[in-house]
Amino acid sequence: MKNASIIGLKEADCKNISEKLNILLANYSVFYQNTRGSHWNIKGDQFFTLHPKFEELYNSLVLKIDEIAERILTLGATPAHNYSDYLKVSTIKETKEVSDGTKSVENILNSFKVVLDLQRELLDITDAAGDEGTNSQMSDYITEQEKEVWMYNSYLGK
Repeated sequence: MKNASIIGLKEADCKNISEKLNILLANYSVFYQNTRGSHWNIKGDQFFTLHPKFEELYNSLVLKIDEIAERILTLGATPAHNYSDYLKVSTIKETKEVSDGTKSVENILNSFKVVLDLQRELLDITDAAGDEGTNSQMSDYITEQEKEVWMYNSYLGK
């Protein structure tokens, strides 16, 4: 954790935050792949609406995956990169329900719930540690994703 003292954080805090960020990274990675699967395999009368929406979402997710990995590196730790490791710690599980539009949107909403909960946990941890960098990143993600949840729920008529 050689960066910790330079960026003004305690090594123990950086380690704790990085471990939690790796769990978030795992969840984002499975979320991303599930969304790609829905994008590729969507069928039926919802195709023209959902196909581009899913592409927009997975492009956003892949950017966040990169940003989270880079934050882990900034904190002096190593980001996990193997799907086998991701599947061990991810609350979001791989889905095979990728061709039905309604099921895909429900899976996306369930995935948002998981990452939002993890990001809120990180807000508490990073606030206590004085880690404004990670805190700000999580806050930005939450703001964006709450709006996405509203939109996907509206699509479902909820």
